[in-house]
Amino acid sequence: MATDRTETPRLLWYAAYGSNVHPERLRAYLAGGRPRGADRWYPGCRDRTMPAESVPVELPGVLYFATTSPVWGGGRAFYDPDAEGRTLAVAHLVTAGQFSDIAAQEMYREPGTDLELSPVLARGRDRIGAGRYETLVCAGELAGRPVLTCTAPWRVEEVPHLPPSAAYLRFLATGLLAAGAGAGAGSGWSAASVAEYLARAPGAEREWSAADVLRLME
Repeated sequence: MATDRTETPRLLWYAAYGSNVHPERLRAYLAGGRPRGADRWYPGCRDRTMPAESVPVELPGVLYFATTSPVWGGGRAFYDPDAEGRTLAVAHLVTAGQFSDIAAQEMYREPGTDLELSPVLARGRDRIGAGRYETLVCAGELAGRPVLTCTAPWRVEEVPHLPPSAAYLRFLATGLLAAGAGAGAGSGWSAASVAEYLARAPGAEREWSAADVLRLME
C-alpha cells in the first residue's frame, strides 16, 4: 500500500526482512564492521547511532531466497510485495540518511549520498537500478511514518530459488525470534512459528525443515 507522502520525512521505518532483522548484523550496516559468519566488511552509515526503536511487523507479500550471496554463500532473502502471503520483518526507526546509507550498502554502492525518496513515497515502488536490492518499496505506514525496504525488481516466480546458508538463516531466525519475544506474547512469533515460516519460504524449503531451523536457534 503506497503512502500519500511525497516529502521525505526526517525519520522513517526501515523494514528489514533478511539478516538485518538481527541487531548485530544491523550494527555492521550502521557503525561499520563484519558480523559473525559474513565475508564482507561494511563501511557503515554517516550517522552511526542505532535505531530509536525496532518493532516486529508483518508485511503483505512473500519472502524467498534466490541468487548466490558473496557474503554468506547460498541464497539471499528477497521480498515480493505483490505475492499473496505475509512476510515477517523488523521495522527500525532510522533517519532518511541512514536508510539511504543502508540501502547503498545493500546495493553494493558507497554510502554517503541521500536517495531521492519522493518517487517511492508517492507511488509505493521505485526501481532505481537493475540490481538485486535496487528496487525501493513503501509497504505502508506505521505510527504515521512510512515503512520502506528494498528488494529485487523481479517476482518470486521469475527467478530460480536457492537455499540459504546456515549462517545466514541463523541470523534471520534468531533476529525474528528476539524481535517477536520483545514485543510480548501478542506478537505470535514463537520459535516454532519462526522456524515454520522460514522453512516454508521458497528456496529454503528445498533444504531446510522447521526442525533444522529450530536447531539453528539453539
